[in-house]
Amino acid sequence: MLPSLFISHGSPMLALQPGASGPALAALTASLPRPKAIVVVSAHWESRELLVTGHPNPATWHDFHGFPPALHAVQYPAPGDRALAERLSDALQTAGLPNRLDPQRPFDHGTWVPLSLMYPNADIPVVQLSLPSQLGPTLQLRVGQALGELRREDILLIGSGSITHNLGELDRQAGSEVAKPWALAFRDWVVSRLGQDDQAALVDYRQQAPFAMRNHPSEEHLLPLFFALGAGERFSIVHQGFTLGALGMDIYRFD
Repeated sequence: MLPSLFISHGSPMLALQPGASGPALAALTASLPRPKAIVVVSAHWESRELLVTGHPNPATWHDFHGFPPALHAVQYPAPGDRALAERLSDALQTAGLPNRLDPQRPFDHGTWVPLSLMYPNADIPVVQLSLPSQLGPTLQLRVGQALGELRREDILLIGSGSITHNLGELDRQAGSEVAKPWALAFRDWVVSRLGQDDQAALVDYRQQAPFAMRNHPSEEHLLPLFFALGAGERFSIVHQGFTLGALGMDIYRFD
């Protein structure tokens, strides 16, 4: 059975400059059975309602600016899977989570950047779920719980975000050995609570975690963690690290 994963996807430049995350993702992929399909909740598809991609061949969306032409040239032509999308939609409806299919949505970089390092041949069907971020962690836990059984069918469930994400306080000169104390304190608190399976504290992280608002001025990059947590059980760390002093690059798995 496949795990569910939380992947900190960092900057879009990860696709071209994978740093330590690239080898970690490659080693993780090599250790797993080949997925029949991949389902991703990305921090970069915020929505008011819960949506599921229904396009048979989603485009690669370069949903950023200010990056070099080489990054805009990257394509990730993985197919969609309409039948799986409909199945996800039905499972969510059964769990009391209203949703609908979106027939147009392309793959945003929260999806294609990490997948380009994990499955570079882009030959595994991918379906994205949207992130109704205003509904917070509890919804994402419920979405993960509703879909967790798919892991038994070798469908890989991924939450793609970032364990810390305050772009206004990044240190462009910091090396990979530098971690701001406030970012490290928050990351370590989350890891401790995950290790204790303390879901109540995690859901209340904005009140309980040190420097929560400083690390996540808005919630969208942490919420995919709750999708992965809801879909799996036993927590373990695949990779830990920081870039630019405060951008956490952790990767977690839930078996």
